[in-house]
Amino acid sequence: MTDDEIRRAFLDAVCAVAPDARGATPADDEDLRDALELDSMDMLRVLVGVKERTGVEVPEADTPKFFTIAGAVAALKARLG
Repeated sequence: MTDDEIRRAFLDAVCAVAPDARGATPADDEDLRDALELDSMDMLRVLVGVKERTGVEVPEADTPKFFTIAGAVAALKARLG
């Protein structure tokens, strides 16, 4: 997957959990929990959505890497090889 495809898959997972996020434009380094008012359960649902879209299982301990778009793309890129 390209960086753009990874980014799109992650943002699709976020928007599935927080439909109001569609059309929002948080900066790549902005904390999505604050920008989109996501709680810990929302973040777990995002990680489930990431797995559905990419096939990558993210350990719960890696959740903080997914608080930003840039962090999520980097973590997924590393796991995808």
